[in-house]
Amino acid sequence: MFHRIGRTVVRHPVWTIVAWVIAAVAIIATAPSLPSNSDESSFLPSSYESIKAMNVQEKAFPQAFTPAAIVLFERTDGAPMTAADKTDVAKITKELGAKKIDQVQSIVAGKPSKDGKYDTALVQMDKKSAGQPKQADAAKALRTDSTALAAGTRLKVQVGGQAAQNLDQQDAGKTSDAVALIGSLLIIIATLSIIFRSPLVAVMPLVLLVGVVFTVANALIADATKIFGLQANSSISALLIVVVLGVGTDYFLFLMFRYRERLRAGDEPKEAMINSVARVGEAIASAAGAVIIAFCALALSTLGFLTQLGPALAILVAVTLVAGLTLFPAICSLIPPRALFWPGKKWRDEPSGTRYASIGRLVGNKPALVAVVSGAVMLVLALGTFGYKASYDLASGSIPKSKESMVVQDTLTKAYSAGAAEPTNVYLTSTDGKPLGVDFGGYAQKLRGADGVDSVAFDQATDVNKAGTTANFTVTLKYEAATDQAIAAVGDIRTVAHDNAPPGTEALVGGSSSIFKDINAAVNHDYRTVFPVAAILIMVILGLLLRSVVAPWYLIASVGLGFGATLGATVWIFGRGDGLIFLLPIIMYLFVVAIGTDYNILMIARLREEAREGRQPREAAAEALKHAGPTIGAAGFILAATFGTLMLSGNDFLTEMGFAVAFGILVAAFVMAMFFTPSLTALIGHAAWWPGHADRAAQPQPAAEGGPRGRELDETRQR
Repeated sequence: MFHRIGRTVVRHPVWTIVAWVIAAVAIIATAPSLPSNSDESSFLPSSYESIKAMNVQEKAFPQAFTPAAIVLFERTDGAPMTAADKTDVAKITKELGAKKIDQVQSIVAGKPSKDGKYDTALVQMDKKSAGQPKQADAAKALRTDSTALAAGTRLKVQVGGQAAQNLDQQDAGKTSDAVALIGSLLIIIATLSIIFRSPLVAVMPLVLLVGVVFTVANALIADATKIFGLQANSSISALLIVVVLGVGTDYFLFLMFRYRERLRAGDEPKEAMINSVARVGEAIASAAGAVIIAFCALALSTLGFLTQLGPALAILVAVTLVAGLTLFPAICSLIPPRALFWPGKKWRDEPSGTRYASIGRLVGNKPALVAVVSGAVMLVLALGTFGYKASYDLASGSIPKSKESMVVQDTLTKAYSAGAAEPTNVYLTSTDGKPLGVDFGGYAQKLRGADGVDSVAFDQATDVNKAGTTANFTVTLKYEAATDQAIAAVGDIRTVAHDNAPPGTEALVGGSSSIFKDINAAVNHDYRTVFPVAAILIMVILGLLLRSVVAPWYLIASVGLGFGATLGATVWIFGRGDGLIFLLPIIMYLFVVAIGTDYNILMIARLREEAREGRQPREAAAEALKHAGPTIGAAGFILAATFGTLMLSGNDFLTEMGFAVAFGILVAAFVMAMFFTPSLTALIGHAAWWPGHADRAAQPQPAAEGGPRGRELDETRQR
């Protein structure tokens, strides 16, 4: 099949390029705009208690609201507020509400701090637009107008809260995107220039990936988001850029290394490209298939962010795969090798005595030692996973501490009770529609006895709805909403609230800490579901590619060990304080397992090819490393380096992700694929291919990844 694809594309390159242009224009022109939602509650389905509580609040207390933004007032000299200052606060609050800023429904006075240095105003926005960019725009307008209104007073005004955090996250995200893009481009250009000594080869994949593949994929992602009703999140854009550059450059490298090999073997240029697509196509398709399936497994997640991220990345990799098999070879086939590799001349000569040949001899001569040492390295690193703990503070993880919303959050935490900015609400609701006949004071006293509770506020005149069927108890915790202590406290509050709910009533606990509690439960569900499903599907792909039921087991086990080593190293470096952002292990697992499997596939496919030529397992492993090692080494370095650029973003989440994925890819390329996998395959021998005989072909055939064999084999293949 891949030989036919290569032959069609290379013989009709102009038509292939024209088809891409027409398809790209049609897809981009008809795609909707990609919406964005950064509301944490959108992560969860409606079956979770925190979301049920939110729905109860909207029906029973439509006038009540969780502030979308908080305006913080303080004197410029840091002194306690005077009566005149308080008058100015009231005036600014009233005039700010009169501005009728889009999305702002009301602005009401908050409470002053106990030390008298701070005061607040609480901003209500349209709940239907929570987390969307227009509320970030409202926060920007609030900052501008409040600062203008405070001119001439002794007050300093700052705006925080969820809407302001979304605004600051957007600004930080723009920086992250720029850093990721520029850093990735420079790394790819420099690395390809060193490998091929050709400016054209260094620049070509970037132009195609950014100008064509990313644009088309982004349009298709917008289509899928609209058609399937997926949640969109602005924070994935930097990740998409890195993935398309890293994975796309990998596929380009696989093709160009093979193309150069075939030219060195004496093939004519077009024949060399046809045979390159034929031989490398199976490896690229299998590797991309593993990545796509792993990403699609995220559709089983209960978290809205991951159900969007998975399909988006799967679409991106699928478009990159199609480009790698059609657009790349079509364009390269139009350019003579002299021009393509200019000004370098070493592309004509097969190097000898490379470091990869030395590594191959080591693995072939001492496979047991190599397997033990490389396995032990990963196992020691994996011990760090026992220190893992999750952090649910997405805002602090994705916004620099110097941003205004973070300054407001820190100030509120110090000046008020730590949980005052984001209280927990307990809703006691009648299940039969009759008015509540409850000892409200006694129930509130029970809630005060729960661990981690600072205070419970309840006023029967205002905290019971008009029908008398629902009561709202406002619980202030001793801890910040996203901390482990607050999440644990919510668990105890739920127990007390449920156990003490009178007959005929139902208690529901809501608020930010309750949402984080449910996110924690959802993540644990995903660990039990997404991880094994992705592993099983990848094993199926490996089994179909290798015609074996033995090799997939130790290949996926080696990748799992690499995941453990990556998580352990990340915990040791970043997770000793507040922990790692809770999304990180899932994203890390999918990237390390899926992309790490790419290199295992490339190595095992080449090892199979060498075995088919009559070499014994140890000799085949040595030859596979000699020929496939440079490809895997270059691809692994580029992909790791592109993800590593995320560490320069100034965003804690992206910094942790950048390190974790980059480190995992380096482990996959330079420990697993280079040492662990070939040494294990050499030790297991022919049994690795049971029940098939993939390593004992009756006659030599072109494989998915390999080196020069002579023109006669390719001519036989073509016939």
